[in-house]
Amino acid sequence: MRHGKKVNHLGRKAAHRKAMLANMACSLIEHKRINTTVAKAKALKQFVEPLITKAKAENNKTADKGTHNRRIVFKNLRDKYAVSALFSEVSEKVGERPGGYTRIIKLGNRLGDNADMAMIELVDFNELYNAGKPAKKKSTRRGRNKKVDTPPVAVAETKTDDSEE
Repeated sequence: MRHGKKVNHLGRKAAHRKAMLANMACSLIEHKRINTTVAKAKALKQFVEPLITKAKAENNKTADKGTHNRRIVFKNLRDKYAVSALFSEVSEKVGERPGGYTRIIKLGNRLGDNADMAMIELVDFNELYNAGKPAKKKSTRRGRNKKVDTPPVAVAETKTDDSEE
């Protein structure tokens, strides 16, 4: 049983797995979508989403926090061009989003070895998928929905001919 085992080892040693995920994350940041297997896409999603959260502007308001977050992200990605792209263009697009920066779309099976394939993409960079949807206004999630009290509508009284006499 897999109790408490969150990491998918992907059939690799730790150093190989970390290097592979770092390379895949750099490719995802550079190209905005990549094709890979479903297992690697799920592992990459867990790897890259915390890094995107660290790159958001609201987490880097002071220079100290910004420098610290850049160093943490660089430690994981090990590519200064990917880090600069993540902190500039990607963080601008995902600034309003509270999470869920990536989307995994299953593509079917690979021809050679029948592996499950998927496309992982950054959600805000897909213009075709987001074209028909209007921009949502930002709302906070609270407990239960509170009913809006609307003022009662005054009913106009109609006079009948009998009441005039």
